Amino acid sequence: MNQPVIQVKDLSKVYKIGHERKGMKGTTTLRDSLAELAHKPAELITGRRLKKEEFWALRDINFEVNQGEVLGIVGKNGSGKSTLLKILSRIVDPTEGEVRMHGKVASLLEVGTGFHPELTGRENIFFNGAILGMRRKEITSKFDEIVAFSEVEQFLDTPVKFYSSGMYVRLGFAVAAHLDPDILIVDEVLAVGDTAFQKKCLGKMKSVASSGRTVLYVSHNMFSVKQLCNRAIFLDKGHLSYSGDTEDVIDYYLNRESAVKFEEKYEDRPSEAAQFTSFRIVDGKGKASGEIRINEPWCVDIEYKVRKMCPGTIVAIEILDEEGQALYMTSDSDQKNRLEPLKIGSYSARVPLGDVKLVPGTYLIRISIQSPSKIVYDQYEDIVVRILQDARDIRETYFKGKYMGYLANKIDWAVDKV
Repeated sequence: MNQPVIQVKDLSKVYKIGHERKGMKGTTTLRDSLAELAHKPAELITGRRLKKEEFWALRDINFEVNQGEVLGIVGKNGSGKSTLLKILSRIVDPTEGEVRMHGKVASLLEVGTGFHPELTGRENIFFNGAILGMRRKEITSKFDEIVAFSEVEQFLDTPVKFYSSGMYVRLGFAVAAHLDPDILIVDEVLAVGDTAFQKKCLGKMKSVASSGRTVLYVSHNMFSVKQLCNRAIFLDKGHLSYSGDTEDVIDYYLNRESAVKFEEKYEDRPSEAAQFTSFRIVDGKGKASGEIRINEPWCVDIEYKVRKMCPGTIVAIEILDEEGQALYMTSDSDQKNRLEPLKIGSYSARVPLGDVKLVPGTYLIRISIQSPSKIVYDQYEDIVVRILQDARDIRETYFKGKYMGYLANKIDWAVDKV
């Protein structure tokens, strides 16, 4: 149990951002060459060459994972979590440093990882098993168990290109977890599945770990990280900021993120089908604020762009507790006279949340734009709002100020003596 199966030493990854887009091993695509030619006239006229920037997605990462450990990896969007998992899964190479891994690695990093769209579900099970180095006899012995867990038996002989994202995840996780990998790597992709399936997956990952195998788990759901992982690391802007016991890391992360702006503008990404451009929490006085007094009306202002029409796409706002458990959700599908589908263009929305009576405490806000099949076009989760106590309100509204749960809505009972 004390033998390291993953050793990461001085790991760094840099990406070049600029007009020259190089392929792997220094090769240049036709598209890159044409783009470079397009910039030449501007360079000749101005006499300046367009600069290339370096973006360090990871910088000097060091850690070890022992056999049988379940390691949680937490951090904001853009902190380097996915890049780290891609390096550990041997999808991309590091710029500096080294990674030593002992044993077979199975990864589920995004919907459809390792699947060939033209093959059926049945064929992809054997295809994935072969990639993991398993013999056909071994895969056959696990086949029925995989199918039962994935719950896609009815569509087993259908090409997976016709699967929904939820079916992709079910089958992908079932294959990855049941073909006896020594190391199982799972990204936030499980968020696509329904709640019952997520619980099922957490149970399976616990089972994998208890059998002496190793699990790396990335999630924004602090409740599942705390439930599953015995150790965690916190990545911040590509650096390993904190490592240790799971509860300590989560407390450090949430306290650190409590300083996140309650008012923010996001960079324009023209390549995205839909994206948020700004977010703001507004208090009862109409000012941007991350602190709201209990019973005070407050709202969320968002602005977003739609560049591709997709029927059924929703814009959603969720309130979560500090551990990432969802408490409340509203979406633009609740809106009367909603445009269906959302037309291409820019939108702004004001969403009043004052009627969601929350007890004093710290909460997280998550905003997302997603397709009917739960493909997330854009999402932000690290937005903090604090509900502050007010002694007068407590005396008037609550029984001696004692709270149970999260919601503080007052309900008038109609009681008659029978």
